[in-house]
Amino acid sequence: MDLVLFDLDNTLLDGDSDYEWAQFLIEQGVLERSSYEHRNQEFFEQYQAGRLDIYAFLDFQLAPLAQYPRAQLDAWHAQFMAVKILPLIRAASRRLVTRNLQEGNLCAIVTATNSFVTAPIAREFGVAHLIATEPEQFEGRFTGKVSGTPCFREGKITRVEQWLAAQGRRWDEFSASRFYSDSHNDLPLLQLVSHPIAVRPDPILEQTARARGWEVIALD
Repeated sequence: MDLVLFDLDNTLLDGDSDYEWAQFLIEQGVLERSSYEHRNQEFFEQYQAGRLDIYAFLDFQLAPLAQYPRAQLDAWHAQFMAVKILPLIRAASRRLVTRNLQEGNLCAIVTATNSFVTAPIAREFGVAHLIATEPEQFEGRFTGKVSGTPCFREGKITRVEQWLAAQGRRWDEFSASRFYSDSHNDLPLLQLVSHPIAVRPDPILEQTARARGWEVIALD
């Protein structure tokens, strides 16, 4: 059995679910366009540049979850999946995930995007294990805060190791470990696995991957 980890945004998806969720709420009139659209773009550019303050971003991104009951959020998310997410899922991504599941590998999606946004996406891919940033909840409602370690940069290693421990597993029991990602923000975890794979990589990751002889693929 291999351990196979997939980043989600701009890897399995041909786009960023975090960014698209905020845009969806703006388009629905839930968030005020004049204030939220600029901030959403600003955070996205900071992420691409490798200088995102994850806690500042999470304060921004999780705040709307605390303002509405879960039933309303779930209804919006169903629309979001249909309008924004399904068009971002390429057949090649589905084939990659399905092949690894059929081969009996232990597969997980590992993403910085919060689990409210990403859990239905993981289910769409048929992946049972999701390692994501967890929004804090109290009495069935989101608080707008993060719970535990954000699943971002080195935090992805922390969260993967916590997940493995909860499964009673260790890195060294797998014949190989693979991580698919597009982003240089994922270099800590890419450097830890035995087979790092760059998917449509950003310029920094592409330069690193080619210099180190890592596999580079497109999933087109």
